[in-house]
Amino acid sequence: MMRVLRCCLLCVLASMAFGTARAAEAPFALTAEYMTDPVGIDVPRPRLAWKLGFHERGAVQRAWQVQVAAAPDAFGSAPLWDSGRVDTADSVHVPYGGPLLAPGQRVYWRVRAWNGADAVSPWSVPAYFEAGLVRPAEWRARWITADPVAAKSAPGPAMLLRRQFRLDRPVVRARLYITSLGVYEAQVNGRQVTDQVLRPGWTSYDKRLHYQTYDVTGHLKQGDNAIGAMLGDGWYRGGIGFNGRDHYGTRRALLAELRVTHADGTATRIVTDDRWRASTGAVLSSDLLQGETYDARLEQPGWAAPGFGDQAWRTVAVLDHPKDALAGQAAPGVRRIMEVRPQRILRTPQGDTVFDFGQNMAGWVRLAVRGPAGTTIRLRHAEVLDKDGNFYTANLRTAAQTHRYTLKGGPGETWEPRFTFQGFRYVAVDGFPGRPGLEALTAIVLHSDLGVPNRWESSHPLLNRLVRNTEWGQRGNFLEVPTDCPQRNERLGWTGDVQVFARTATYNFGSAAFLAKWMDDLAADQKADGSIPFVIPDIVSRKKASIDGAAGWSDAVTVVPWVIYQAYGDRAILARHYGSMKAWVDHVARRAPDGVWNTGFQFGDWLAYQAPAHEARDYPGATTGKDLVATAYFARSADLLARSAAVLGKDSDARHYAALAARVRLAFNREFVTASGRVGENTQTAYALALRFDLLPAEQRAAAARRLAGAVAARKDHLSTGFLGTPALLFALGDHGQIETAWRLLTRETYPSWLYPVKQGATTIWERWDGIRPDGGFQDAAMNSFNHYAYGAVVEWMYAVAAGIDTDPAAPGYRRSIVRPRPGGGLTWVDAAVETPYGRLAARWDLRGGTMRLAVAVPPNTRSTVVLPGAVLEELSLDGEVPPGARQTGNDVTLRIGAGHYLFTYPWRPATPGAAPDGAGDRAAVAAALPK
Repeated sequence: MMRVLRCCLLCVLASMAFGTARAAEAPFALTAEYMTDPVGIDVPRPRLAWKLGFHERGAVQRAWQVQVAAAPDAFGSAPLWDSGRVDTADSVHVPYGGPLLAPGQRVYWRVRAWNGADAVSPWSVPAYFEAGLVRPAEWRARWITADPVAAKSAPGPAMLLRRQFRLDRPVVRARLYITSLGVYEAQVNGRQVTDQVLRPGWTSYDKRLHYQTYDVTGHLKQGDNAIGAMLGDGWYRGGIGFNGRDHYGTRRALLAELRVTHADGTATRIVTDDRWRASTGAVLSSDLLQGETYDARLEQPGWAAPGFGDQAWRTVAVLDHPKDALAGQAAPGVRRIMEVRPQRILRTPQGDTVFDFGQNMAGWVRLAVRGPAGTTIRLRHAEVLDKDGNFYTANLRTAAQTHRYTLKGGPGETWEPRFTFQGFRYVAVDGFPGRPGLEALTAIVLHSDLGVPNRWESSHPLLNRLVRNTEWGQRGNFLEVPTDCPQRNERLGWTGDVQVFARTATYNFGSAAFLAKWMDDLAADQKADGSIPFVIPDIVSRKKASIDGAAGWSDAVTVVPWVIYQAYGDRAILARHYGSMKAWVDHVARRAPDGVWNTGFQFGDWLAYQAPAHEARDYPGATTGKDLVATAYFARSADLLARSAAVLGKDSDARHYAALAARVRLAFNREFVTASGRVGENTQTAYALALRFDLLPAEQRAAAARRLAGAVAARKDHLSTGFLGTPALLFALGDHGQIETAWRLLTRETYPSWLYPVKQGATTIWERWDGIRPDGGFQDAAMNSFNHYAYGAVVEWMYAVAAGIDTDPAAPGYRRSIVRPRPGGGLTWVDAAVETPYGRLAARWDLRGGTMRLAVAVPPNTRSTVVLPGAVLEELSLDGEVPPGARQTGNDVTLRIGAGHYLFTYPWRPATPGAAPDGAGDRAAVAAALPK
């Protein structure tokens, strides 16, 4: 059935290429700063983007026109800005050219485009963007709190804040600008103002505190109204990481400003001040790590609605806290993304009643229950069961991940937490009245709203599950910041993890805005000497000032902006963080004046596989010297800085840092490479980094790749790499003549390998190769997360090489793409698609009966270089004939194609082992065929 389906998909894709020409449709998917209809952005000239509704092969945009108006029906009569026809192909990152917006001003915009034949499209459906308050002086609100002055806080009840007010005129427009110290949930007249949770999110609060803007026009009425907010501890003063509470302060506070415009043109402002009232309610405590305690008997129904009696509530205090760190929300918020139903209810040998949701995730559960008032239910969360089938929480360390809900009694109660989240697959239930059924719990998946995932499927079910596990790992850890894990007492933005995973993140989901927001936090927390803390936002060196940055971790400052630039064509990200990138490289240069970085603390190749003693004969030591790893990353960051300087037109810096990178490469070879080509400790990581970062002379690369393949063979086709070596491993092999070794590594199912956890039933990526050992025992509980995405970075190779979809470095953001699949591993088909800034780029190859079929879909306004593996030019067919412009490059055929849908068929002629297309000579031939 699957084979028939694949054939049908290929046939459909091919038929699209030959179908009747369709008229150009209007541009669609309009965005401003990566967001659809953003409200409250603090960007004076937001960059606009759209996708084209052109369908013909080779479709390009010859010109565009943007109109901006104050209302969606005012484009023709009173436009604020009309660009006129602009003769460029740009459809991504196009700067808004109209007048600067006033605080709170909303404008509508539309676009139309001309194709290559100079035919104009219809106008798009209007979109909008709206300015925030922009400047601290625009705020009239004052910080308010009901927390006492204290040197140290303790877990306590959520704070309820409210104010009632009267509007004596009809309302035509209302905006709520709001943020908090802590996390808030806001209501106007008893209605939630947003579906986002855990607002205002987590930033480097001392330097950047996001506020949110909500359109609450429909919430208000003429007459009596009320506004209310509930505050929890959140990241501000609650437990984060392993250093306790109160990382930013001890007093929660609210800052809110409601701006109302009336039908007669007058305005009313309701702001936080000493007229607000405060109380507590049913949330007795809430903590990100420990969970939430809720007593439904203490609810105050209607507390945020008009007419509620708050006479017994106390007055608030005005808090002297600055507003100069306020910034409009710049990334998608955390939302309830999906619901997961439990698959079964277990009774463990130790007597626990456990719900199994079948998927490790981050979020919380919704409880549905009926029972006597005063009954308390306890919900505990865990990722795994032990080998005896018992509920396992030792790896959570001091994170209790426990909720307690006390019933108020009645016909039925439904409850969800508010100010916490858990990492879990299993939930143990105690105290439930009666015997719970599957309907008693529903898992709610929470994460920053990244949109729908891209697609990677193949004929190998375990590889498909590996990709899904990586997607779930990203879901669980892209929650406000890119964390290491969502369950134990950590959940920190470790820079090393996101550095290795960033490119995979862009393959899995649309991650530009999320990563860019985090980079702003990184720049804010960078030290004066250029050093980058290990975690961002920085809560570690706030209590341990001696931390000085480390290779592979702090190098996120150069790697992540470059990834965003390559994946999304975002030159502005390089410009915004160039100073941070430069400061970091200069910092390392001072620490390594001779090019070899051998000073200070280093993580090295973190968690590289080291075999137990009884396996030592088969798996000799896998440790790579920390100074080798550090020097390799020094060269890498210097090179990326030089490339970034060139992109930005900083020619002098480009030359300087290119020369620095060259000097570090020489130092690397002098210190770590022998005359016979042995690199460092002869480990997989040593060769992988040396090859992936182009540290070796050209004449030594093939020999190094053979040594790397030998190191893999010595471990019976198993890997021995850690966090830094693993992402480079398959690329180092495949790019230098060892593609079959790469495929054997990827498809290995026994321990240690990528697929071993999959075979063990993993539904996310493990922190350690041996998180659960073959005997069923666990690794060290002190550090053994089962949702830790770093090793999932292999998915970059699966998209870029196995499926063949990649960017062309000369035209980033997929303006020009490369489609070059590298079949292997016994797979008979791979089907992948990536949503690029221009539209969906897809490639599907199917190899059956000695015939290769490669279907490619290229989005409008882009081009692609297609490399057909194992093809002979004369035997290649596109539309029944040899495609024009194709050329033989070693064992492949290379050609350039424009937008459209294509189906290539040819007899498959695989390369002989060690021959092209895997050698350096073939890589050079392909590079020569790329568009300049």
